[in-house]
Amino acid sequence: MSSPPAALRMIEVSGTEALWLLEGSVLGRLVYPQRDLTVVRPGRHTWEYGRVVVRTPAPAAAIPVDATYHVDEVREATGTGWSVTVAGPVDVITDPDEAAHYSRTLSGWTHGPHDNLLRLHPTTVSGFRLVRAAA
Repeated sequence: MSSPPAALRMIEVSGTEALWLLEGSVLGRLVYPQRDLTVVRPGRHTWEYGRVVVRTPAPAAAIPVDATYHVDEVREATGTGWSVTVAGPVDVITDPDEAAHYSRTLSGWTHGPHDNLLRLHPTTVSGFRLVRAAA
């Protein structure tokens, strides 16, 4: 006879803790509207100088002025972990030296027109920890 799954809760974390969690991870998802759809693309990221730099297989022409980046780490066995979302203006990194630096430090999936480096300037930061509810 198996026991029922443990109840879980979401606990909001401060913006500082959310950014600390984001900084300690490397994979996430870039989310943005395109026509009548919401597009989600994988991304590798780094946190530098108060901005999130993302390497993603998204065409630069499709990236809007504002976008959202989501990162999470959830343990499948327990359902515990955390989730962080940042949103704000985005610009494509076009400086050749800066692009070369991030291309070396952030591995991508494919090279070509859909392999882009973006800088997201967070204006909104939210995060949650997923924890077991107290009995």
